[in-house]
Amino acid sequence: MKNHMSLKNFFKSIIILILSVLLFYTFGLISNKKNVLANIKDNKQNVEVFKTPSCGCCYGYVLFLKKEQFNVKETDMRSLHSIKQKYNIPLEMQSCHTTIVGKYFIEGHVPLEAVNKLLKEQPNIDGIALPGMPIGTPGMPGKKEESFVIYQLIDGKFSIFMTI
Repeated sequence: MKNHMSLKNFFKSIIILILSVLLFYTFGLISNKKNVLANIKDNKQNVEVFKTPSCGCCYGYVLFLKKEQFNVKETDMRSLHSIKQKYNIPLEMQSCHTTIVGKYFIEGHVPLEAVNKLLKEQPNIDGIALPGMPIGTPGMPGKKEESFVIYQLIDGKFSIFMTI
């Protein structure tokens, strides 16, 4: 009879322990989820767009970034040569503006899908580029006419990052 009571008490203790752990884990998960959602709403990604003051499509890209909830700092320059040189962006990869986000550059009218992939995966590259000013990209007028090839760059060398 005594063994039966101690066995019964042992199982009660185990059940209480399991329920306590589950309760603690559940409340921890709920509060973490709330914190994550608060951080997403409160912390906009800071970006800086280097552009010339007279370029309308560059301003269109700035508006696109703001609409997508980026905190945008605009830096107007007479020439972007020094920025392209600083980030080692070869001529064939260049566009009309350069955006800096964290440790990466984003060259040109890069669609949000590629920007999000870059920020989510955080690959060991210098940045991404969509050369030229393709029609239908963010900030550019018209409808998309062809696939957009976005390149990744490392020390001025480029390869395909993704195609949209």
